[in-house]
Amino acid sequence: MMTTEWVKIAAFGTGFEADAARATLEEAGIPVLIRGNQAGIFGGGFQGPVIGGVELHVPSSAASAARDLLATADEEDES
Repeated sequence: MMTTEWVKIAAFGTGFEADAARATLEEAGIPVLIRGNQAGIFGGGFQGPVIGGVELHVPSSAASAARDLLATADEEDES
């Protein structure tokens, strides 16, 4: 049985930023695991600042492609 190794590729201060990055990666067919989205009484759908941040993890085999996609998305957002 083969197990997938997940690696952290990014960290965000808000749920909104993490959700935007997740959507970008999932549209490209890259599976995403989000960790740390603990918004207390507001629940997982809370889009504001999250104490401790939100981490984005992808399978190690897709890490390079995922980082490239996020970097490209950041560049497009800045222009």
